[in-house]
Amino acid sequence: MDSLITAAGRALALGDPLGALNRVALRDDPPALALRGIAMAQLGDLPRARVLLRGAMRGFGPQEAVARARCAVAEAEIALAARDLGFSAATLDQARGVLEARGDRLNAAHARYLEIRRLLLVGRLDKAEGALAQLDPTPFPPALRAAHELVVAGIALRRVRAQPARAALARAGRAARQAGIPALMAEVDAAARALTLPAARLLTQGTQRLLTLEEVEALRASTMLVVDACRLTVHAGGTLIPLTRRPVLFTLARALAEAWPADVSRRALVARAFRAKDADESHRARLRVEIGRLRALLRPLAQVQATRQGFALQPLEAADVAVLTLPEEDALATVLALLADGEPWSSSALAMALGASQRTVQRALETLAAAGKAQAFGQGRARRWTTPPLPGFTTTLLLPTFLPGD
Repeated sequence: MDSLITAAGRALALGDPLGALNRVALRDDPPALALRGIAMAQLGDLPRARVLLRGAMRGFGPQEAVARARCAVAEAEIALAARDLGFSAATLDQARGVLEARGDRLNAAHARYLEIRRLLLVGRLDKAEGALAQLDPTPFPPALRAAHELVVAGIALRRVRAQPARAALARAGRAARQAGIPALMAEVDAAARALTLPAARLLTQGTQRLLTLEEVEALRASTMLVVDACRLTVHAGGTLIPLTRRPVLFTLARALAEAWPADVSRRALVARAFRAKDADESHRARLRVEIGRLRALLRPLAQVQATRQGFALQPLEAADVAVLTLPEEDALATVLALLADGEPWSSSALAMALGASQRTVQRALETLAAAGKAQAFGQGRARRWTTPPLPGFTTTLLLPTFLPGD
């Protein structure tokens, strides 16, 4: 490998894409194309970066398996940055296998981190943790150690564990400063700022206040009976009852919790849970059935008592009842939460992350665009959606996850 290629590679490792391009911008040999592609990716021109990397892969011969595998890993990283979550996991795994077999353990570890980050984006926390447990960051260079700690912090944030997230981000900050890469330091700083922003809103007996993630964690460990509209659960004293697959039951539980200690009329419950303006006998019968199901599920934590007008929630041990909601509630809040990371998302990637149909996501995006909350660029399959982050709020609790396990 000639000196210009070596120098360009070192510049890229230090986060200096312009320095790398100064050395290889006019060259079209495969190593130069690969380095140019990585430089363009660091500069944000992801489509051009993909073209250059694919050209480099075609230029490398069959005997240059390691170089081809490195290009495949770089292209997977670009796909992740472009929120193209449909990139071939099999191709990435194959490239990782080649790198491990040829002794390139650093790039092999980088490939594994890419897969873990993809799992984290789509809320597969258990799988992400399992894959992360197979990696020991101790022998890695600072940049890769920072990437490891960012993943650890991301999982902790999704699990609503503020202290482990804070500790991981502190380690990531030290590693990023040691690496001396400005973009990496900025990424760590942005993640750390999320811990200081409001993550949820607490409603209790007609009052409301914003909570940080650390306060949300303390609330989850308290004895207060909380109906969590962020995660669609009911919890108190360490006992958690998921209602993610029971939206009607959750709506009833939230209505009863918001009214506590008062009751809620049957007419109001029918209107809220079934969206019916006038309650007839069929609605009242359905309400009795759903209230019976809710009683059975909440039995470890509370009773649902019938009153003269309707129903009331009565906690068994908790002294107070509250509702935990998003900082800003919006019918399309989950889509906004993903867009708020500042990265360009395709509608297919959003659908994959949210577990919804692509057409449903496209309608949501069109609604957000009409309201000025989202914007698109590109045409056809290259179309991407983005929006500036919501000022003053963190979106950690809005991001997709599968509870209690995935």
